[in-house]
Amino acid sequence: MSQQDQLYTTIINDLQKGKLVLPTLPEVALKVREVANNPDVSAAQLAEVITTDAALTARLIKVANSPLYRGRVEVESVQTAVSRLGISMVRNLVTSLVMEQMFRPTNKKLEKRMRDLWQHSIEVAAASQVIASKQPHIANDEAMLAGLIHEIGALPILMKAADTPELLDDTRRLDTLIDNLYPKIGEAILRSWDFPENLVTVAAEHANLNRNSQNGPDLTDVVQVANLQSYFNTNKALAPNTRDKVLAFRKLGIDTGISVVELDENSEEYAAALALFQNI
Repeated sequence: MSQQDQLYTTIINDLQKGKLVLPTLPEVALKVREVANNPDVSAAQLAEVITTDAALTARLIKVANSPLYRGRVEVESVQTAVSRLGISMVRNLVTSLVMEQMFRPTNKKLEKRMRDLWQHSIEVAAASQVIASKQPHIANDEAMLAGLIHEIGALPILMKAADTPELLDDTRRLDTLIDNLYPKIGEAILRSWDFPENLVTVAAEHANLNRNSQNGPDLTDVVQVANLQSYFNTNKALAPNTRDKVLAFRKLGIDTGISVVELDENSEEYAAALALFQNI
């Protein structure tokens, strides 16, 4: 059995037995999600939790004043930001804003891998936000978060591969291993975080090109298209005839040959969404 097969078997067995070490959300994000899920929570109560983290406080106020969310009056406090944006949106934004911490490598050899994975994730998140903004029943902030977490299942695989240097150095073999495993592991991670089912489905199903959403277009359709478009002009791009068969494009009313972020009407919105996660 090859090292790749051994690692695959080990990860699957650990996952099935509940022994696979899954990443955990930063404590402040867990607390914010817990408090925000209380239907009786007030803006002041949620703001009190957020302000325990000075860096998050500053970033949330900055986001509230960004081109994507700003109003006529500048936001100067977290409570005002929560009141303006709404509790549900703040919950998703806070989770998104702390997500980058999970992509910081603990192993020197993982630096480029982690950096590339984070860059890909924020590009898909930004594109998902743009696509969702054209769909009346899909929240932009939830689509952005969905884009960020769509490949979260790759993290435990990379951590395992770090213990097998020859596999870490073999890009093709490691890519194959990640492609085969990350959706299943991503699903397990989001269930462990108690995320809603529509986000769990994004991690589990966005790579399924034969998927046909029952009540589409849905959140997974959005991320699937954003992810496939992120590969345009790369060696991961699908052949046009294969892309034409992906139902998500049709359900969203998107041309399979044109990236939404290349359209002039979307370019500023995409840039603004991308800027939220750059230079953190």
